[in-house]
Amino acid sequence: MTSLSALQQRAQEDPQGFWADAAAAIDWHRPWETVLSRDNAPLFRWFEGGELNTCYNAVDRHVEAGFGDQVAIHYDSPVTGSAYGITYAELQAQVARLAGALKAQGVTKGDRVVIYMPMVPETVYAMLACARLGAIHSVVFGGFAAAELATRIDDAKPKLVLSASCGVEPSGVVAYKPLLDQALSLASHGVERCLILQRPQCEASLQAGRDLDWHAAQQGVTPADCVPVSATDPLYILYTSGTTGTPKGVVRDNGGHAVALAWSMKAIYDIDAGDTFWAASDVGWVVGHSYIVYGPLLARATTVLYEGKPVGTPDPGAFWRVIEQYRVKSFFTAPTAIRAIKREDPQTEYLGRYNLDCLKALYLAGERCDPDTLNWAMETLRVPVIDHWWQTETGWAICANLMGVEPLPVKAGSPARAVPGYQVEVLDEEGQAVAAGKSGAIAIRLPLPPGTLPTLWGNDQRYIDSYLSRYPGYYLTGDAGYQDEEGYLYIMSRIDDIINVAGHRLSTGRFEEVLAQHPAVAEVAVIGVADKLKGQLPLGLVVLKSGVEMAEGALYQELIALVRKEIGPVAAFKLVSVINKLPKTRSGKILRGTMRKIADNKEYAVPATIEDPAALDLVHNTLVRMGYGKGRVPV
Repeated sequence: MTSLSALQQRAQEDPQGFWADAAAAIDWHRPWETVLSRDNAPLFRWFEGGELNTCYNAVDRHVEAGFGDQVAIHYDSPVTGSAYGITYAELQAQVARLAGALKAQGVTKGDRVVIYMPMVPETVYAMLACARLGAIHSVVFGGFAAAELATRIDDAKPKLVLSASCGVEPSGVVAYKPLLDQALSLASHGVERCLILQRPQCEASLQAGRDLDWHAAQQGVTPADCVPVSATDPLYILYTSGTTGTPKGVVRDNGGHAVALAWSMKAIYDIDAGDTFWAASDVGWVVGHSYIVYGPLLARATTVLYEGKPVGTPDPGAFWRVIEQYRVKSFFTAPTAIRAIKREDPQTEYLGRYNLDCLKALYLAGERCDPDTLNWAMETLRVPVIDHWWQTETGWAICANLMGVEPLPVKAGSPARAVPGYQVEVLDEEGQAVAAGKSGAIAIRLPLPPGTLPTLWGNDQRYIDSYLSRYPGYYLTGDAGYQDEEGYLYIMSRIDDIINVAGHRLSTGRFEEVLAQHPAVAEVAVIGVADKLKGQLPLGLVVLKSGVEMAEGALYQELIALVRKEIGPVAAFKLVSVINKLPKTRSGKILRGTMRKIADNKEYAVPATIEDPAALDLVHNTLVRMGYGKGRVPV
């Protein structure tokens, strides 16, 4: 087996050879002419001149190779009480027929199709059907606000929208069609047709002349074949969550994306053909694109499509039941999901009901993982817990412990070292590399590896201005942190989550790391608030574990003492309060930026991606009681 250091060295010194070898895992309609094109730097392109079809590589080639009877997707929906398997042969038939229906509606190579759907197999069929035709899909998280959906429709200018009558949440049915109708009325771009999947939980009314029933539209159509596209052609557009104004449409190409994801399935997640992999995310997020749909299928693994939650569908043992039932080898979720389980089942009573001998590793990403959560998961599950770091823009891991190559010792709080292909550096404000242990802006030396964004949809200049201009020759991640002497990276916060306390630059992530050590604390968020004397002060909001009862005064004193001991008096930490729930996006990210605006009495809008608006009201009231914020500002 090639050593990790040898892989990293080759990827840095000979990226052309390294990624050409990786590309051998993909079937090409026509070989590439240039592995890495620098002709239009800093807009680099991978596998220029090559042609392929991503759907063919994810589905058809496996059927042709004799694996049509292998289960491709385990669909498991505790919110609707349904579950079934879909073989590769069945997946091929479903996708080809839906692609035929799209083709009958005039969809051709290069057209855009917006997909606004829940976690059902038809959503996967839709993504793959677009890829089959060479059309560009843009998945918008199901239930997203109408105004936000409208901005994405106006930016992508789709020929069709594929949607469903509703989504099903533990709290009840969410009707999608009224939101879609409102978005289409708000959008200036006119959509020719909508295909609507009617779900039995809520039937939608269809608009004559525009809306077609999902199944009726597929009757009598000729199944479509795979259309070869250029490696540099877009596969999809994914709009970054929390955008305001004109959204940023992250572009993913076909060639580099297929090569990088196929390589990552073995190298990072140790998944071979025939293994079962589960990413407990949503297809509306980048994790769902990369590791529910494309990555596992490119590798001929079996993927799990889960329509449920970590707790409440029906209990904190939901994840463990799925892992046991489908023999999941590698499991990927967000730290917030593990914290939710830990909060509801601190004594692991539900975990004890299941046999998880199939599970070889747990992978965490999507937000910073505090050491307390990682250590609890490792002690509880008794498998390696791999914190890895990546972004919507990169599409796959920047830093990770490569379990399929050479596993490294786990260091709590670190997503380990840079993955081969990424040259990660920590820079000061002048763009100079800082010493080990010193904090700075985390940047990646150009060119980025395959699978990362080549640009933003329809706006090369905005891509350059947003990511490449602050440090010429580098991609700015927007995250801050440091590297230790062994090259392990520590992500401490977003760059704008660094607070300045009387001239001392401190990371809110470090505060959260310390507060999470307290045995009563399940979750914590720390923000910087304005202070006339010190410039800024850290303010902590903590969520207690289920069943914990403790006098607030005593708890606060213990938390303040803990920060003083771990960080020192310079932290000036004295503002802390207990709260029942932290406001988060549907993908689990805590809305720290919005909370800062509330505390500093600045105008703010409720983000469209928020999971529970009532949690933001709770924070607002708590901050006002603490003397910050003056009540809701009209927006």
